[in-house]
Amino acid sequence: MKAKLKTICIIPARGGSKGLPGKNIKSFNGKPLIAWPIIAAKNCQKIDEVIVTTDSEQIAETAKFFGASIPAIRPTKLAKDNTTTEETLKHALDEFEKLTKQRFDLCVFLTCTDIFRNVEWLNTAIEKLENDNTLESVFAASATHKNYWQEIGSGKFKRVLKEMEIYSSRQEKKPIYREDTGLACASRAYLWRKGKRIGNKVDIIINDDFETSIDIHNELDFFLAEKTLEYLKDNHPERVKLFL
Repeated sequence: MKAKLKTICIIPARGGSKGLPGKNIKSFNGKPLIAWPIIAAKNCQKIDEVIVTTDSEQIAETAKFFGASIPAIRPTKLAKDNTTTEETLKHALDEFEKLTKQRFDLCVFLTCTDIFRNVEWLNTAIEKLENDNTLESVFAASATHKNYWQEIGSGKFKRVLKEMEIYSSRQEKKPIYREDTGLACASRAYLWRKGKRIGNKVDIIINDDFETSIDIHNELDFFLAEKTLEYLKDNHPERVKLFL
């Protein structure tokens, strides 16, 4: 039997949202947004610690109410608009390990803005890392058959992949995958200590449910999430049970 890997879940929740003020404590289906990733993580038996990193006392108190630990309020310098998720996660992991004198093997990243996550993805991601020592990260991703271009200069563009020069039916095209790490992402802790969220040796939990593409950052996103939930409750209640 393989030894269980010590696992921490870290949920970033900044207080200074501009697109949707007070976003992380805004009520969604009877609970604040911050509650949903906490509940998902607490329901995953493979996760040993669930912490929220925030610069807001109000978010901290709300997160504590739903069972997360708040080791410290995040410093202002790490709560700016241009602060990267990687900086935030590295700081939270480093500080919590120093504070508790623990050393974690795996780290799970979840966000408050991705609501429609299947909680089983967390177990799957961790299990894949437990069973394959060569993997560095496992995360949720959605497939797309769209063609993508990137800007290479002022008014100049090129296709992201050369094979996108060939147009064919959707059924015949190879998909590419968009990271949806806020839904579910597990990585080796050594990556986070280096300031990296995801390694190069990965496995992907492929997800093609439309609702999981809703990432709440403004009023329209929130409206779409509420209406989507109403639709699913009325038409696909079995799917609602996966994430609520």
